Amino acid sequence: MAKIIALGAYFYQALIAFGLLIIIAHWLAPADYAAYSLFISLSQFGAIAAFEWVRFSCMRFYPGQTVESEAAERRTIAAEAAACALFCLVAAAVSLAFGISPLVALVGGLVAVAQGGSDLHLTMLRFRQDFRAFSVLQGSRATILAMGTLIGAMVSPTFLSTVTGLLGGYALYALLAALLSRRAGPRPSASLDMARVRKHLVYGSVSAGAASASMFAPLALKAIFTSALGPGGAAGALLALDLLQRPFVLIVSALQAIQYPEIVAAHDKGGETPVLRRQLGQYYALLTSFALMMAAGIFAVLVPATWLVISPNLQTGFLATAPFVIILSLARVLTQIMLPTPLHLKQRLTAIFALAAIDCALLNLVALTAGFLLAPTDAIMMAGGALGAIFASLIGLRLMATLAFDFTWPPVLFAAAGLSVTILAFALSYQSAYVATAAGIVIGGACCLLSLNRLRLGMRASNAT
Repeated sequence: MAKIIALGAYFYQALIAFGLLIIIAHWLAPADYAAYSLFISLSQFGAIAAFEWVRFSCMRFYPGQTVESEAAERRTIAAEAAACALFCLVAAAVSLAFGISPLVALVGGLVAVAQGGSDLHLTMLRFRQDFRAFSVLQGSRATILAMGTLIGAMVSPTFLSTVTGLLGGYALYALLAALLSRRAGPRPSASLDMARVRKHLVYGSVSAGAASASMFAPLALKAIFTSALGPGGAAGALLALDLLQRPFVLIVSALQAIQYPEIVAAHDKGGETPVLRRQLGQYYALLTSFALMMAAGIFAVLVPATWLVISPNLQTGFLATAPFVIILSLARVLTQIMLPTPLHLKQRLTAIFALAAIDCALLNLVALTAGFLLAPTDAIMMAGGALGAIFASLIGLRLMATLAFDFTWPPVLFAAAGLSVTILAFALSYQSAYVATAAGIVIGGACCLLSLNRLRLGMRASNAT
């Protein structure tokens, strides 16, 4: 039950973030929203670049088998986190040389520290199986940060006031986290062990490099759009990137969190057995089907949802780029989470990083090439980015084939049919929006229901054996 509650906290956090983006996009001018979007992406990238290697090491080594090992790991992680925080502040100071104002640089550095530190703290709670504190703090963080951001935007609907409110939210959350995660009774102390630090650095650096490359890809794409179109002209495309990537990452990450431990256990216990091949095939079919159904669902409601929730100033740019963002997000979430599965099982960390770097490079290079050869418009450059993401996923497919699996085709084919129907309905919606949208929802929804039913039957048959 505690794990289910923890999973619910992820969905709650995503829902709050989605609503916050909609409100902020309405309140801020397009240029201010573009600056806000770039600021959030930069601070997230800074947090990942600085803290992610520590978080990966925490996931592998913390808390350990004994109370003494937990104390040693906690001491090491605390020292590493302090060094990472200093790195973020130094990076913020360096940004002054690139024309960033001192106040924006300071707020950005502190937000990166707060995000990276809070993510690390939540990971420690989760891996010492304190799911109650984790769930409360995960949900509270989303709520408090949203409130702080909205208060900042209400005080003054400008970029700087909004991100200052976000920083205030992080300060309030830090106080709450200190109160709720405090444990009663004395805790053993430990001295800093540099050998343990080196072990963390070796283990975490490659995985963190892959995460940094994955995070850098949309950040670089945002920079390309802002440079080519200006902050106001790029705002609609940036909003599409902010909104439409999140549902894919949420659903696939949640399914991975539930199913992947069984895959790891089967691989470590028996190696490449027929049982593992069947489990891998069902796992791949599950993730692919849900990713396709998510894309179908977004396409089905894209036009009416844009009319209802997107600011009128951003609707044109949003609708022009949203179809390509959906395809881009579909390809990237499978490239990042599903396709490297054999590499993770075989601990081929360098190949994992290489795939993430290739995805980042192709996404942005093809977008730049499309804009240079055809026209530097938001739709053409986003289409190029989607094409680059598809090329990277094809490379990932070759890597996925390095470990044999028995793929379950029927649910994937039904989900793909649902996506095809909704794409066609979206294309026809420019001529008859209501009829095409209704047809896409009904027919595409029926295909997705058939896919869900085949997944259910497959899981029932697997459990029976």
